[in-house]
Amino acid sequence: MSDKVNTMDLTLHVWRQESRDAKGRFVTYDVPDVSPDMSFLEMLDVLNETLIEQGDEPIAFDHDCREGICGMCGVMINGIAHGPLKEVTACQLHMRNFHDGDEIWVEPWRATAFPIIKDLIVDRSAFDRIVAAGGFISARTGSAPDANAIPVPKANADRAFEAATCIGCGACVAACPNASATLFTSAKAAHLNLLPQGQPERDQRVMNMVAQMNEESFGHCTNHGACQEACPKGISVDFIAMLNRDLYRARMRTGGKVA
Repeated sequence: MSDKVNTMDLTLHVWRQESRDAKGRFVTYDVPDVSPDMSFLEMLDVLNETLIEQGDEPIAFDHDCREGICGMCGVMINGIAHGPLKEVTACQLHMRNFHDGDEIWVEPWRATAFPIIKDLIVDRSAFDRIVAAGGFISARTGSAPDANAIPVPKANADRAFEAATCIGCGACVAACPNASATLFTSAKAAHLNLLPQGQPERDQRVMNMVAQMNEESFGHCTNHGACQEACPKGISVDFIAMLNRDLYRARMRTGGKVA
């Protein structure tokens, strides 16, 4: 072993599953000489290089930007979405937060609406369908100068920006005991509903997105609050309350007719 001051020896228990219909299992790997400056994904990269050199199948996991922006890297680390640090994605989690000799359990999101594709990769297309159901503005809103000419209260602009920071990683669903997607849906609706450009379609947006969410096999929200705690962007459950108010008002105005 190399200098113990600068590296760690870890034991990983990783969920391996060949396909959606295959039976999965945890497989144990020894990962020596891990630098504390590595990100969690870089540590998985090193493990995969070793597996490939040995002729074994590398561990499949989602990743893209590795800057905490894309939301692709979501996994459960020791039973916690994205790992032990709050408001941090797995790609931003550094190995200095672990200790020499630690055992780490790594598994995919667990939700009916997120079926496993392979190993640590799940199908999050249900989120895409919720957004497609109403998370957009179809009316012409003009160019940047036009947008700058529309007065927006500072408080509304700040709250809209907070909601818009959602990266769609799915940690809220994975952490929720009911596998609810209400925090995600409320954030995607709120960042449009709080702005003037989002008002013409506000009622139908909320009803359509909630209807699609309910069709995707997500569970119901019971105000457990785990979603807020797991969210790497710290999005508040206050947006869920806003979604519920908007939904009630929209149904009263439209008779509950979904477009």
